[in-house]
Amino acid sequence: MDDGSTRLVEVSRRLAETLTPADLDSTLRNITKAAVALLPSAHYASITVNHADGSMDSHAVTDELLLDLDAKQVEWREGPCFDGASDQPHVVSPDLRRDERYPRYGAAAVAAGVRAQAGLRLYENVKSVGALNLYSRSVGAFGDVQTLGRLFADQAAVAISYATEVQNLHEALRTRTTIGQAVGIVMERFGLSDDRAFAFLTRLSNHRNVKLRLVAQEIVDSGAQQQSSEG
Repeated sequence: MDDGSTRLVEVSRRLAETLTPADLDSTLRNITKAAVALLPSAHYASITVNHADGSMDSHAVTDELLLDLDAKQVEWREGPCFDGASDQPHVVSPDLRRDERYPRYGAAAVAAGVRAQAGLRLYENVKSVGALNLYSRSVGAFGDVQTLGRLFADQAAVAISYATEVQNLHEALRTRTTIGQAVGIVMERFGLSDDRAFAFLTRLSNHRNVKLRLVAQEIVDSGAQQQSSEG
């Protein structure tokens, strides 16, 4: 087995150990920490999420300097971070100072000590697109990141998918509980059966054009406030 194959096997093994099942926030943090630990010349990492409404935000930054750099890329709509979360699944800039694609951002990155950068697509669905951002203090970094980075991104995408499914399940259970509590409050307050209380909530949701879970949460909150004032 040559050095390249050995490296791939080792990274795959360590990724499997690092990206164990966890909640979504923990999974994203584990991904960026593993990127810095396992990918050559990666000194910092973050994850950018491009939402369906066009807004972008960054998560799991490994260093606070990335908060400003990621924000600049979104604001200026320029940089590997922005491209990786928009329309290019694999973006590499081995020398930001001389990269003509990013004249404004490149200068800002170099001033912050970042000389090279890569953006790797992690996942894409109807709600959002996620990209892993790799930053290096070394000129020429990430020129050969494609194979190793693709392996990393593929395994990270599996971990994100699992964590997202778990989060959605937890949110569904919380929503069901909240709606049940709201139905109970309406039943008691207006002397309705459970079916009629649920129908009341549904009509209120439709009339106000507000999601049922939010209407239910308002009723639960108002019930808690009323109990507090009476107590």
